[in-house]
Amino acid sequence: MKTSMEIENLSKDIYSSLALGGSDQSNRWQKTVETVIKSIVSIHFCQIVSFDSDFRSSSQATGFIIDKENGIILTNRHVVSPGPFTGYIILDNYEEVPVIPIYRDPIHDFGFLKFNPNDVKHMKLPPDLKLRPDLVKVGVEIRVIGNDNGEKLSILSGFISRTNRNAPYYGCCNYNDFNIEYIQAAANAKGGSSGSPVIDINGNVLAMEAGGSFFGATDFFLPIDRVFRALHCIQKNKPILRGTIQVTWNLKPFDECKRLGLTSEIESKMRSLFPETIGLLVAEIVLPKGPADNLIREGDVLIAIHNKEISCFKTIDEILDSSVGQSIKFTVQRDGKILDLACKVQDLHSITPDRYIKFCDSIFHNLSYQLARTHNLAVSGVFVSQANGPFEDADLGFGYIIKSIDNKTVNNLDEFINVLKHISDKSMISITCMKIENIHNIETRTVYIDKQWYEDFRLAIRNDETGLWDFNDLGFIAPSKPLKPLNAKFIEIHSEKEALRTLPNSFVTVTAHHPLNIDGAESTNDLGSGLVIDAKKGLVLVSRYYIENDLGYFRLTFADSVIIPAKVVFFHPLYGFVILKYDPSLILAPVQEIKFIENPLKKGDELTFVYQDNTGKFSSSKTKVGSKGLLKIELEYSYPCYRATNCEIVSISTKLSSSILGGILVDDDANVRGLCLKFTGVDAVDNSENYLYSVLRCIDICHVSEIVKSFKISDLIPSVRIIDAEFSELPISTARVLGVKEEWIEKLENSALDEENHRLKFINVSSVACSKFEEKSLDKNSLKVSDVILTVNGNFVNKVTDITSLMFKNDELELRVVRNQKEILLKIGTFEVEKTEETIHWCGANFQNPFYALRQSLKELPSDVYVMTVGRGSPAKDYGLGSSHFITHVNEIETPTLDKFLSAIKQVADNSYVKVRAVSLSNQKKAITLKTNYHYFPTNGFKKNADGEWEYFS
Repeated sequence: MKTSMEIENLSKDIYSSLALGGSDQSNRWQKTVETVIKSIVSIHFCQIVSFDSDFRSSSQATGFIIDKENGIILTNRHVVSPGPFTGYIILDNYEEVPVIPIYRDPIHDFGFLKFNPNDVKHMKLPPDLKLRPDLVKVGVEIRVIGNDNGEKLSILSGFISRTNRNAPYYGCCNYNDFNIEYIQAAANAKGGSSGSPVIDINGNVLAMEAGGSFFGATDFFLPIDRVFRALHCIQKNKPILRGTIQVTWNLKPFDECKRLGLTSEIESKMRSLFPETIGLLVAEIVLPKGPADNLIREGDVLIAIHNKEISCFKTIDEILDSSVGQSIKFTVQRDGKILDLACKVQDLHSITPDRYIKFCDSIFHNLSYQLARTHNLAVSGVFVSQANGPFEDADLGFGYIIKSIDNKTVNNLDEFINVLKHISDKSMISITCMKIENIHNIETRTVYIDKQWYEDFRLAIRNDETGLWDFNDLGFIAPSKPLKPLNAKFIEIHSEKEALRTLPNSFVTVTAHHPLNIDGAESTNDLGSGLVIDAKKGLVLVSRYYIENDLGYFRLTFADSVIIPAKVVFFHPLYGFVILKYDPSLILAPVQEIKFIENPLKKGDELTFVYQDNTGKFSSSKTKVGSKGLLKIELEYSYPCYRATNCEIVSISTKLSSSILGGILVDDDANVRGLCLKFTGVDAVDNSENYLYSVLRCIDICHVSEIVKSFKISDLIPSVRIIDAEFSELPISTARVLGVKEEWIEKLENSALDEENHRLKFINVSSVACSKFEEKSLDKNSLKVSDVILTVNGNFVNKVTDITSLMFKNDELELRVVRNQKEILLKIGTFEVEKTEETIHWCGANFQNPFYALRQSLKELPSDVYVMTVGRGSPAKDYGLGSSHFITHVNEIETPTLDKFLSAIKQVADNSYVKVRAVSLSNQKKAITLKTNYHYFPTNGFKKNADGEWEYFS
């Protein structure tokens, strides 16, 4: 990190080469820069939630001090943000000072941040920079000084090439300035330079960096004429009145104005009055139901306001801002005719949102003028700016406008809140909405509301005195209503075999919702297919691809008609399936549980494959059983998550399409012989990002039947024990190299005569999970990678099921293995895989205990505090705390467990720095500091109670 003196010396060197004039000019630029850089600040900020046209994020920008006595910094509106903001500035001497937002213009790209001058301890604040927009002229040499591309100090040179450019357009759902002439130059500034002062050789601020072209070196500078008035109002503690008639004007050259109806007489008059202008302002957008609707039309050429001729945007702003609530006269020329039109000026702040509600982890606010303008919409309706939870599940994302909810029309946020207060908990509601880019397509969504997972129903109101958004708790929605039993009609499938026709009565559609990502899972938001294994008890078997963990709510849909809540009662640790329980009294339809026989599948068996696709349609086809083998889903070390292991699968002659949700292999009497399930894997993208994918595979019903029978005969949850090893198949040739004796090879070859489906393969250890953090000592009898398994409890091993069938039920196994060319006898203990029972949310990150898939990926655990996810716009994200890290210390307090971690963070005060030491998955150690913000990011989480149910805590 460079010192202030080094930066000054650097700027001298830069300007020795950048100056275009003689030595005198070079010296002047050098002295100017030395003075100006002391007023430049680097802004580090977070936009807490997605609001209006801004997405939640962490970023950097530039600002400069314009009132040192009051601590006022000028920067861009898109930095200050229309929504919640937290941030700090870095002064020229690398001193950090917190800032709060006190104003952002509703339209133009400027805003003010404020700091306390008394917080500056190690430098004398420099004189205020002088704002001189009157000196802007084409050809003036300028310097842009700021935090370009994330650097603390960057100095870019250029010349003003244009002073009357229409505001740049950055896309329909992004922030766009309008009704203003921008200044253009070629300085080639990058991200982070937003808010940089544009100075002349005397150190006067002519404009402010606002944006640039993606396709060239062009920069767009914001004129600062209107900054004067706003700053004066703040300094005098007066409201900053802003007026509008909801019309967007664009500067059009005279030749285009003539085509729109400008007469030669008026053109001559305007050219005479404004000899430097190239054209006039033309109405481009007139919003429906706005003050100018049905008065001013698109294509009208503006001549005068209140009999004062107009040629620039600045004059329009001056008139509108001083006429809020009044009616003023606009003179326009339309098709050669002069028209005088009276419009009432509206308060611009009234159509600029300063409130939002957070409901089910989603953000809603009134549609803003900013967004309505770009789509020619009336400024009315409730806008979805951030969709999470059930709204995200319903594909109701950013950019939707809600028209009605629960069959009640909503035009604004207050109406939206009143409807939500009367919605029952654990209920389905209907929402009609439209995408802001496609207003002609009205869509309907259904959303399930479950308050157990979302304690937040709050109204946030912007407070420009404190710089915070004040939260008001709105309570919560009405209590849930009892469910009524319902009937439904199952549709039979076409089949020659009568016993197969009613098989759809055994299928249900499964919907899962996870409010948090835990255990390495990513919410797939896919509909799944489940099988009823006990209709009397209400038990359903479903792939773990659809039910990633038990933190969340789950629903079953019968016959595409009746929806019933369910809960997870069992996870199989290896075979990738889950069992759910529902209340069977809530379904009156003839639900049919599957029946099965425990004859192992054999190669060549002819069966019928009955399956459900992603449209809900059932189909069947004849198929033959092929070979058996181990399911092999590669271990992804950079993104550990659950995957089925040590699971034997069978191939079938039917092509398995990705559109299949699930299916069964049945004989002619409808006895289930095999299950077709989706299994989860991880693919890497660009060596940095990962995504979950699915593979469809069939497993023998014999692998599942033991668990199913246990549930049928007892209300106790069956236990499944495993050992910390993953197995693979080993060819005989490799086994010889590893030291397997010929007598064992002969035994393997002879065993093939008795087992039709057997592969001539040995079983060896491909990976071993690491011990838990508290179990540091290594067991001498533990398995090691490359061990070849010969016997288990004295029985010869020639397939994985020889091991799993014994380990599921026994506390200990005796294994004879070949290791380092020698045979050894090991006693290996078995265990039940522990489930995650607590998650902590702190500073925008979620923490949990290491899960089994994580232990499979590592040699050792640095601690039992694992960072699962980090939220955008949070302190954790802003200060560099990454996901997939272990926390070992908080303020040098060791945190080996979640309890000690929670105890340590409770000692950290609000708005204070805390030092965190972390270790990555690749064992890279780092120390970071982050600043807490409990106003926006309180400490809370979920924890299981004595009954095994998840409860929210704060």
